[in-house]
Amino acid sequence: MASHPDAADTYIRDGEQKALDLGNRGPVEFAADGGLHPEILAAYDRFGFYVFENVLGEPELEDLRADFEQMLERAPYTRGAMVDAQGRAAIGTNATGSCFRFAKPLSDPTGGQGRAPARMLELTPPAESPAFVIVKIANPLPHMDAFLRLYGHPVLLAAAEQINGPDFTPFTESIVVKQPELGVSIAWHQDGTQCWGAPDWDQDTHGFNFMA
Repeated sequence: MASHPDAADTYIRDGEQKALDLGNRGPVEFAADGGLHPEILAAYDRFGFYVFENVLGEPELEDLRADFEQMLERAPYTRGAMVDAQGRAAIGTNATGSCFRFAKPLSDPTGGQGRAPARMLELTPPAESPAFVIVKIANPLPHMDAFLRLYGHPVLLAAAEQINGPDFTPFTESIVVKQPELGVSIAWHQDGTQCWGAPDWDQDTHGFNFMA
């Protein structure tokens, strides 16, 4: 879990990626009162993110991968299309619009505006690149059973309750898609800027992101 999605816990030395030992990774552990172990909360408060290890097993990961690949296969073949690459009705397309978000390859669709003030370097894609690529699957839960099960994972919900309180409501879900050599840039940004001026603000006001 992370209060900032771009937090990193690795570094490069002599051309080799190494893991930092920050004391903020390990299995999910709960205290006797049912809350997260105090050492986990202390590390999360200090660094802004915590890496839970071995929460998902290989069968769960296989289901997630299979659902994801199926979703991409049945996606609109380009922005604004109603059919997939094989001419079938595209999944996730209805009267309120598609759940797929598209952008030009290697572009920065969000930088230089709003909560992402800096624009990233935009490179020239290969000549044979498609005009648009999928950059996000928004609201995938109605279409992906494995992701729905992940969203209701009892261990993750218990951890979320510790941060957000017992009356929290999960409010959004999405999958960021970065295809090799085509994926877009995600400009540096900070979430929750509208919360900063709140008189009752605290570190957990905005909640946090789970990333699997």
